[in-house]
Amino acid sequence: MSVTLPFRSSDEVADAIRTRRPVVALESTIITHGMPYPQNSDMARNVEAIIREQGAVPATIAVLNGQLVVGLGDQELEALATSRDAMKLSRADLAYAVAAGRTGATTVAATMIAADLAGIGVFATGGIGGVHRGAETSFDISADLEELARTPVIVVCAGAKAILDLNKTLEVLETKGVPVIGYGTDELPAFWSRESGLPAPLRLDTADEIAAFQRARAALSIRGGVLVANPVPEDQALPRATVEGWIAQALGDATVQGVSGKAITPFLLDRIYHLSEGRSLAANIALVEANALLAGRIAVALAKAA
Repeated sequence: MSVTLPFRSSDEVADAIRTRRPVVALESTIITHGMPYPQNSDMARNVEAIIREQGAVPATIAVLNGQLVVGLGDQELEALATSRDAMKLSRADLAYAVAAGRTGATTVAATMIAADLAGIGVFATGGIGGVHRGAETSFDISADLEELARTPVIVVCAGAKAILDLNKTLEVLETKGVPVIGYGTDELPAFWSRESGLPAPLRLDTADEIAAFQRARAALSIRGGVLVANPVPEDQALPRATVEGWIAQALGDATVQGVSGKAITPFLLDRIYHLSEGRSLAANIALVEANALLAGRIAVALAKAA
């Protein structure tokens, strides 16, 4: 009896999953809401190439005209990169986009859901969402944190986005029981910067060590995700004090313009891009590529023991 899956995979991704070869999931919000065109398109292709160079298969995820797609084709990726009306999808509205026939890009939370559904255990992104500054009054906390607590996917990132309250984000992750691993560092990275002033709860230095840690979690029946915080490459890192100045100005601009909710993160990233004269975008591309490389190596290490 044939089984209808709630998603469509590319032939390459479907074959890799069937034969248990390493696969790395990739989000699509960074394409539609995180970078301008054509840098977003170039970045997406470069990231996929980097993952292939490590011996893994990339699977960029999005919803296209109501269909959840795991592994975008080249034309699909280009169409998404030039789209101006793609929804920003998280756990709350992923099913809505499917039911309503909409096109949308997946956030960290939605990508984790889709990756787990497809049987993909490793995911590379830029930075996760978290607790927004002023959350004690706005209650603005990303669904990414709850997803990390419940969905068994390794998420490789450069820490939480620097526009967030990193201390509160780390506290919520600790409360949720999410392991936070500093890759080759004792300090939690802060997205565009290598330092945050916060200690990384755990430290591992190789992809093999991360794979062994994940296997131990599985053996102990510990559910939920693992967060691997990989510092931005040193030659592209931005000084934290400088970044904090840009963030303060961007937050002030957001308040004046009444920007809130899902619009706040894209607004702040765009504002900081202009304040930094493009330096934040260069760092963003560099850290995403570094995370893809590490995620590819982790996926390969996990597949070796499968």
